Amino acid sequence: MSDRLIHGLSFNKELRFIAAYTKDTVEEARKIHDTSPLCSAALGRLLTAGAMMGSMCKSEEDLITLKTDGDGPIKQMTVSADAKARVRGLMYDPSVELPLKANGHLDVGGGIGAGMLTVMKDLGLKEPYIGQTPLTTGEIGDDITYYFAASEQTPSAVGLGVLVDKDGSIKHAGGFIIQLMPFASEETISALEKTLAGISSVTDHFDKGERLEDLVQVLIGDFEIEGELTPQYYCGCNRDRVTKALISLGRDELNKMIADAKPVTLHCDFCNKDYTFEINDICKLLQTSDPE
Repeated sequence: MSDRLIHGLSFNKELRFIAAYTKDTVEEARKIHDTSPLCSAALGRLLTAGAMMGSMCKSEEDLITLKTDGDGPIKQMTVSADAKARVRGLMYDPSVELPLKANGHLDVGGGIGAGMLTVMKDLGLKEPYIGQTPLTTGEIGDDITYYFAASEQTPSAVGLGVLVDKDGSIKHAGGFIIQLMPFASEETISALEKTLAGISSVTDHFDKGERLEDLVQVLIGDFEIEGELTPQYYCGCNRDRVTKALISLGRDELNKMIADAKPVTLHCDFCNKDYTFEINDICKLLQTSDPE
């Protein structure tokens, strides 16, 4: 099953949903950052959440950033996403391992620990919107559910899952966000609560061969798909952008680099790529540009 994201309405438009399958996206992140199984699960959940929340943006220029700061050994993770469900992420220490929980699952909550979840939305305004809420469990899904309720006053249910295979690769990954409209009836709320109480993990459904539509059917019954996207791991950095960043350092800094007579390498933490500029390259920047 290829990566997909669908969104739409159900219960006479009393609730909206987003559901995503993100195996390839999370696997790409695993390869780039060489994550341990625990870190693959933690970062994969945040990437999936980012893809879904990014898809909620109204403009293609809008960006959303999710950041966890916890007292667990993972310490910090950052994910950014755009309206096309393209995501990128990084973490403080991608090699963290912990013993499995009693149920045999990876201890994502223990890896992240207690701390804060920050959501920053760059919507093209003068200042970005920034919301902060405590990490309630460190399991990501619960934390984002709490964020929606406390910071955006939107009753929501968020489920996220990453199933790591025996060889460390990603077997399945995905998630859902269900949000109640302000006019949702008590009957709709009760029906949703009953369904969610009996739902197994997201990856259990995928591991049984169910499609994304099958998962949504189990969650909310009949539904109407309003749109579809293809999530992907996408950094967007390139040599031109890195060159502009180098120019922005100013003429004095470029002259110092030339005086050092050593190549300059700029590294992108999101995609793990290096961009090397030889001394001749830096000299050309001074000749063809006018850095301050």
